[in-house]
Amino acid sequence: ANYVDSPLRAFENELGVQAPFGYFDPLGLSKDGDIPTFMRRRSTELKHGRIAMLATMGYITPELTGKFPGYLSYSQNLKFQDIPNGLAAVSKVPVAGWMQILGYMAFCENSRLDDLSYTGWGSDIKR
Repeated sequence: ANYVDSPLRAFENELGVQAPFGYFDPLGLSKDGDIPTFMRRRSTELKHGRIAMLATMGYITPELTGKFPGYLSYSQNLKFQDIPNGLAAVSKVPVAGWMQILGYMAFCENSRLDDLSYTGWGSDIKR
């Protein structure tokens, strides 16, 4: 007989569960069956996947289509064309540029503009 009182059974009907394996949790992170924690982890997984896809496109796009015309920093006479691709760009972007990037990341991390009535962990998973 199968053990049916497992807390993992709470996640057997979630999106991504594959027969015949069922809910796959090799590290046992969800063994307590805590649904808010599960939703937070699922939301974080989606967000990190989206960031990874954007980072990949940010690396590929300048190689294929070229770079923006104009200046990245007019006061430092730094054009977009002067910024190399890939990790070499990290040391070339001015501090003010990194502050803008971090500010936008914080905005995206802490705002949900598509569903203003619901906030909190797991808010980008439709109920």
